[in-house]
Amino acid sequence: MVLGYLLGGVPFGVVVSKAMGLPDPCTAGSKNVGFTNVLRVSGKKAGILTLIGDMGKGWVIGFAASQLLQDEGTILLIALMPILGHLCSPFLGFTGGKGVATALGSVLGVTPLIGFILLCTWLGAVALCRYSSGGALTAFALFPLVTVLVHPTVEFGLFSVIVSSLIVMKHRRNIERLWEGTESKIG
Repeated sequence: MVLGYLLGGVPFGVVVSKAMGLPDPCTAGSKNVGFTNVLRVSGKKAGILTLIGDMGKGWVIGFAASQLLQDEGTILLIALMPILGHLCSPFLGFTGGKGVATALGSVLGVTPLIGFILLCTWLGAVALCRYSSGGALTAFALFPLVTVLVHPTVEFGLFSVIVSSLIVMKHRRNIERLWEGTESKIG
């Protein structure tokens, strides 16, 4: 759990930007360390590397837990840790990103089919509406429903509700901007 939290806390947006000599996402654009802000501030290459890093840290912990442990509740608790680490990074004064890529990675690591469905939903919604936040909110609003249809256990249901709630809470301002028509589009 501690390893999952600490790995989740690694802000790949900051790491990638510093390694490439690009603006610090904590002080540029929306001041968010995640994929969308890095993409807008520093370009496609830095954005994609950030996305891979953030998804990867969730996937590594989720996959390792699913391979090494038997109890579903314990696996899902461990898979939750990188998401919490990303949201409340100890390396950023317990602030962080919005958790979308890390959550997608964690779900892919634990239950690839559900993770793939969420990833496709996110990408499809972004392609249709051009809002990264809209894609994230769509995918994670559907997460509990997908869970009921694909993996209907109490443990996974609770996991899906907790993760979806965290994602929605971190997108409060985005929801307000979507409602007001002032949210920035991708591309």
